[in-house]
Amino acid sequence: MFTGIITDIGTIRGLEQRGDTVATIATAYPPDRIDIGASIACDGVCLTVIDRGTDDQGAWFQVSMSGETLSKTNLGSWAPGARINLERALKVGDELGGHIVSGHVDGLAEIVGMEDEGDSTRIQFRAPEALAKFIAPKGSVALNGTSLTVNEVQGAVFGVNFIPHTKESTTWGLAKTGDRVNLEIDTLARYVARLAEAG
Repeated sequence: MFTGIITDIGTIRGLEQRGDTVATIATAYPPDRIDIGASIACDGVCLTVIDRGTDDQGAWFQVSMSGETLSKTNLGSWAPGARINLERALKVGDELGGHIVSGHVDGLAEIVGMEDEGDSTRIQFRAPEALAKFIAPKGSVALNGTSLTVNEVQGAVFGVNFIPHTKESTTWGLAKTGDRVNLEIDTLARYVARLAEAG
């Protein structure tokens, strides 16, 4: 379980095939504090650590990604040098600064518009039609693992305002039109919609 509050920006150091795809990710997390088998959200996808260490390039950890994960998320577009949002799993007693995020991506949203508003940037996303009903103004979404508040919704298109702090402390300062991003809808929205259908 995660909160959508990004705590590090990692860099893809390498990708290799070992049956599944194994990614080596550079990180500021101390390797001796990363347990083998621990969960780390990588661009919003909950992945399991299979190795970690330090070398002359710094700290790193490895995760294994199945074909299913690559087909349902944007992780298949990772390449060496790519920057990604990282968040370690929530521990009992940790502050819940964002919203409850599972790390299970529901689909891919596409950036269809960007506009600077002062120092902030308003980004418009197009969600898959099947997920659009779960997205509401002032509701929460997780995009590439970042907990964000929806500003407006028009059909399947929704807007989010990115303040300077968010752009600097996550990869959102690198976003561009046409990017496909991992979308996880708010768990609460999912249950409310389900109850409405049942009622």
